[in-house]
Amino acid sequence: MIRLDLSSGPKWLDLGASLRLHVLPVTTAIMVAARNDPAVESLPEAASKEEMALVMAKAVARRVVTDWEGVGDANGKSVPVTPEGIDALLDIWPVFETFQTRCLAPHLMLDAEKNASAPSPNGTSEGATPIARPAKARARTARRA
Repeated sequence: MIRLDLSSGPKWLDLGASLRLHVLPVTTAIMVAARNDPAVESLPEAASKEEMALVMAKAVARRVVTDWEGVGDANGKSVPVTPEGIDALLDIWPVFETFQTRCLAPHLMLDAEKNASAPSPNGTSEGATPIARPAKARARTARRA
């Protein structure tokens, strides 16, 4: 079942260790824009899945993160949200993993679920009759002949 979250407003995403990100909803428009991000488009075809995941996560984050709490410079002074800051934040492994899990994974899981859907019962396979028989049944039929 698909659960629609009809609230279209931004939300605070708690990433732990006093780090919170204020994020816009990850919509189709956001994902399309992220796929067209120059960093994503410039990836070589031989890029690993891990490299693609990081570049895509950064592209999405640059579009959805509008504010943050718990991010500071070397002196502990709060810093404003910038595209470079978002990229640097996601270069921290635990932050990247938590962002993937809490912000992107729900949308990616939905995408994966739709790719595994069964054929529609009113499709071309509706009236098909099964012709395959289990291997044991084929063997018994062959011995009788």
